[in-house]
Amino acid sequence: MTNPFIADLKNQYKNGSALIKLIFINVTVFLVVNVIGLLLYFFNVENGIGQVINWLALPSDVTKLLYQPWTVLTYMFLHEEIFHLLFNMLVLYFGGQIFLQFLNNKKLVSTYLLGGLSGGLLYVLLFNVLPVFEQISPLSVALGASASVMAVLIAAATYVPNFVVRLIFLGNVKLKYIALVYVVLDMISIPKGNAGGHIAHLGGALFGFIYILQLQRGNDFTAGFNRFLDYLKNLFSFKRKMKVVYKSPKSRDDAAFNAQKKANQQKIDAILDKISKSGYDSLTGEEKAILFDASRK
Repeated sequence: MTNPFIADLKNQYKNGSALIKLIFINVTVFLVVNVIGLLLYFFNVENGIGQVINWLALPSDVTKLLYQPWTVLTYMFLHEEIFHLLFNMLVLYFGGQIFLQFLNNKKLVSTYLLGGLSGGLLYVLLFNVLPVFEQISPLSVALGASASVMAVLIAAATYVPNFVVRLIFLGNVKLKYIALVYVVLDMISIPKGNAGGHIAHLGGALFGFIYILQLQRGNDFTAGFNRFLDYLKNLFSFKRKMKVVYKSPKSRDDAAFNAQKKANQQKIDAILDKISKSGYDSLTGEEKAILFDASRK
């Protein structure tokens, strides 16, 4: 029987919103990277996790980027430090929940990905054209979901600027002021360290702002990107081929087969009824496993 904890995680991911899936992916990448780093440490590989990070992080050096083009995507799911991950996921959950109250899952995914791309491209561009970054550009890399998270947060704040959020110690605050504080902090923090990160944040924020302004004018310029994502989803989704076999009822032990089938269906019906009354979280581990096994048949 499937482990109830694993089954629960699979169901949470399968049935969760795009927001939950994005958080799952970020956490999974963090765990995989750190486990690989630990294994490399055990085999005495010097700075093993650093090598993994450099292979997935976005370099500002254009030559390196040409040899590592995948990093424009991987960097926005990559975290090395646990507190970096936790902070980004908390802000993503906060902004994403508001985003999904007014817009849909597809727009959330597009905003996350295109916001991350915009932040990464602005980072690479400025680090190669501004004299102040000339010395550090060959060695600089960007990583983290912050640009994507800023895109989601700023998009939500642009769409519903007067949405009221209750904050501890501050009380009710309009979303536009929270977004403005994030943007201002990033701007004034550029000279104080992690300039590349703050520039990428601003690139993501700029995308979120422009995207919603255009969307409110009836121009969804992510439509083509969404079609591309749908194509990829269909390309990599392998559906099981169902083989239909016709048999005479007499070829089976009808009584035993039908009794077992009826009993199984009654269990599933009872579980579904419990979900409708008390929610999925009210199920026991065994009930979740039964439901998961049934969904695979």
